[in-house]
Amino acid sequence: MPPNTAKTRTSTGRISDAALRAAKPAAKPYKIAAGNGLYLEVMPSGSKLWRLKYRIGGKENRYAVGAYPDLLLTAAREEAEAARKLVKSGIHPSHQKQLTRIKSGHEQANTFEAIAKEWLALKDWEQVTKDRRLNMLERVVFPAIGKLPVRQIVPAHILDILNKSAKANGPSVAAEAQRSMSGIFELAVSTLWADTDPVYPVRKALPPNKTQHKRPLSSVEIGQLLRDLETHGGNHQTACAFRLMWLTLARPSEVIEAQWSEFDLDAAIWRIPAERMKKRKEHVIPLPLQAVELLRGMHTITGHKVHVFPHRDDKTTPMVTATFRTMLHVLGWSGKYSPHATRTTGSTRLNEMGYSADWIERQLAHEEPNAVRRTYNHADYLADRAKMMQQWADLLDGWKKGENKVTPIKSRAA
Repeated sequence: MPPNTAKTRTSTGRISDAALRAAKPAAKPYKIAAGNGLYLEVMPSGSKLWRLKYRIGGKENRYAVGAYPDLLLTAAREEAEAARKLVKSGIHPSHQKQLTRIKSGHEQANTFEAIAKEWLALKDWEQVTKDRRLNMLERVVFPAIGKLPVRQIVPAHILDILNKSAKANGPSVAAEAQRSMSGIFELAVSTLWADTDPVYPVRKALPPNKTQHKRPLSSVEIGQLLRDLETHGGNHQTACAFRLMWLTLARPSEVIEAQWSEFDLDAAIWRIPAERMKKRKEHVIPLPLQAVELLRGMHTITGHKVHVFPHRDDKTTPMVTATFRTMLHVLGWSGKYSPHATRTTGSTRLNEMGYSADWIERQLAHEEPNAVRRTYNHADYLADRAKMMQQWADLLDGWKKGENKVTPIKSRAA
């Protein structure tokens, strides 16, 4: 008889972990019964393996429950009892374990980040919009739940993300994160990778975002914003890109992704190619003297690069619009103003000054709905817009100095 087996075999009721631990290997494997078909098999190598003997369809089978001491006696009996319940239903425990392992592997492969990228790929958005949304997810959401299988994400995860993003990035970013996460979970549920949307229970946990990010700023607010920009002490490139946006009223993405090949500084012209424009039509922007001066200064820094405002880490790519939001957060303007409000502000103030709506709409690259008027609008009012934008740039300088008067033009152009 193998050593130390007499005591362990005499009565399953007296088996203890101490006795099992003391069991020594022998020349051949031997078993220590633990009751109801469960036994510990002691191998010559010294390993100790829990086995369960059971029958399905009249045929005897063995199920590997686990190893000792990874599973102590009580835990092994619990595992065996769970396996016996499967047997009563006609299910082989080993088959169920394999199915669970496969399912777990699939869930690990379907992380939140993987499904988020699939969700973005399915969106009928411009690539620049997808890139901006992905950037937000990478900054705000992925660090917390990106690597988790979607089925493991609970409302507490979501609430933590929303609270932190509201404090660090502002209510608009938190709201965007909430909308995005809910959309991603909608896809996960519809493709059976998740059962519920954990965003829904906490959707009202944060106060509603009442900020009117696109409301026009007053001349006083514009002046204060530009003065704050001068004193914030941040990245010079970011400040220049921000100023160029105000001087031209171009979209943030159009400014951020500007390339030196698009500019003729001697002619004071910026030609944004069709592929970079929302309407897929080339847009010509007259540059005021302040913009030309700013760009000549930037050329001494980045003129040897493709982009006017290259990315800090990868100089072959442009900086990202999130840089503006970060700067505004540092300046204390998060929640009060977003870069997209620049165009609304410019349109409002220029209309108040009496400039032609046609000039303003062309400056903003808005499509003329009237086909006949488009036909006769060959020059895009370029000369008129150049004069308008020079006055706009001069007003910005004045507002930054604290001058808050706006002199209307003498007559509205036809």
